[in-house]
Amino acid sequence: MGLKKKSKVTTEFSSASMTDMIFLLLIFFMLTSGLVAPNSLNLKLPGSTQSKVQIDSKADDIGITKSGNFYLNGKRITQSDLESALERKANAAKDKLDITISPETGTAVKHVAFVMDIAMRLQMNAILTSEQK
Repeated sequence: MGLKKKSKVTTEFSSASMTDMIFLLLIFFMLTSGLVAPNSLNLKLPGSTQSKVQIDSKADDIGITKSGNFYLNGKRITQSDLESALERKANAAKDKLDITISPETGTAVKHVAFVMDIAMRLQMNAILTSEQK
């Protein structure tokens, strides 16, 4: 007795709707990526020139050691005192305050980022200097 199934299962897959979805997602991400403004710092990064760069004497220098000690114009200062001192200077200045950040070679990035964050919040011009040996 021969019993046969009347319906066969096919293994075909139509990818037309999948292509439409990918195209719509691509358009969506292209449109929304233009709306996102990056939160960036106003930094002037040092170049690789061999000549000495003259820095304005009005600019305050913030030195950072490998061990995480902060120095404002050569005088040792704590993190909280550094923030309040820079805030006082920024409030007293009529223009944007200029600062230079001078970390020692091998200083942890978190210490440099701490000073850069202060500069961004207080809308200062920050120049990151580097030691060359």
